[in-house]
Amino acid sequence: MALKKISGNRLPVGFIILCVVPTLVLAVTFMILPALNALRMSFTNAATMRATDATRFIGLENYIYLFTKDKNFFKALWNTFRLMLVVPVSTIFIGLFFAFLLTQSKLKERGVYRVLFFLPSVISLTVVGVVWACIFDPRSSGVANKFISLWGAGPVPWLGEENYALWCIALVLVWQAAGYYMVMHIAALDGISANIYEAASIDGANQADKFFRITIPLLKDIIGITLILSLSGTINISYILSSVMNSGGPGNSTLVLLQYMYNTAFGASANFGYAMSITVFSLAVAFLLSSLSRRVSYSNENM
Repeated sequence: MALKKISGNRLPVGFIILCVVPTLVLAVTFMILPALNALRMSFTNAATMRATDATRFIGLENYIYLFTKDKNFFKALWNTFRLMLVVPVSTIFIGLFFAFLLTQSKLKERGVYRVLFFLPSVISLTVVGVVWACIFDPRSSGVANKFISLWGAGPVPWLGEENYALWCIALVLVWQAAGYYMVMHIAALDGISANIYEAASIDGANQADKFFRITIPLLKDIIGITLILSLSGTINISYILSSVMNSGGPGNSTLVLLQYMYNTAFGASANFGYAMSITVFSLAVAFLLSSLSRRVSYSNENM
């Protein structure tokens, strides 16, 4: 009887509740309630996570100070914005480029290359940060400086110089995520008929023509989705790498939004209520990106 109901698209009410309730409980417990609590705390002067007798409602004071007087917030926002401009575009292009090469290549080792490119995305971000911090050590003993000294070049102050530090982190972000998006694009490329590339070859198209005139136009929808995902990932992952590699320095040159929120909430001069106003702003940005991603996905389904 149960099979007949399922096959007739008439699922039992109990089965529906069994599927929905656990997910709903988890979402409310770990997403909705914490978000509402963050919003509530952002209107207070709370110094810690737990409200005390000294905690009081201060209205929009945290937000007014955040958007009018906090130079560190604007520095962290500017750094995050620069990473969002550079990292997603670079990551998606590199991932798509190597996905195209591997799908078009006749190498027997294609599977090995896929694993090697994908490997950085499964390594712990803390390990990634520690390894690359050693590579970009600004001292002459750093791996990168040792390497360039072979050609007689002097040491470069990679993570020790404001003009270099943020772009070192950007490079690591691209290296870590490019393989992940490469695999996603390979799955999309498998949906393109080989006859299209064969016809292009007959017409005299080279690999560059196929990439820019066939692959990119046909994958513009999935590229849009992965770009939104990469934007969201850049916001989250940059916090971990910046904290591990350089602690936001030098001179806050690598300080990003989530890192500033954490430092404000749990640092030496903790101001949890103010940190929650930064959290609410970050949640609003994440919600905007998520809504944009769903809108792109919905438009793709109706094309």
